[in-house]
Amino acid sequence: MSFATRDGRGWMPDYLVSIDSGKCIGCGRCFKVCGRHVMILKGINEEGDLVELDSDEDDEIEKKIMVMNDEGACIGCGACARVCPTNCQTHAPAAEGA
Repeated sequence: MSFATRDGRGWMPDYLVSIDSGKCIGCGRCFKVCGRHVMILKGINEEGDLVELDSDEDDEIEKKIMVMNDEGACIGCGACARVCPTNCQTHAPAAEGA
């Protein structure tokens, strides 16, 4: 699959494929630059389970992290990677034939 910029230069998107929960600090910078809702902020409770965030259970949250929400919506622009202070994301080009 080949892509081009507006003026015809070749461009290969790198799509977000995973987020390392051990490195993510839940700062939300990637979420703020992505207008496509590819990621969402979740909490990790005392048992290590991912949980939705709501004000009633905030005291049970050990850590907040970004997780994949709608990976199919990613356009491969790389804005999230450029703002991430911990380099916790993995990006890759589209698989051949996909």
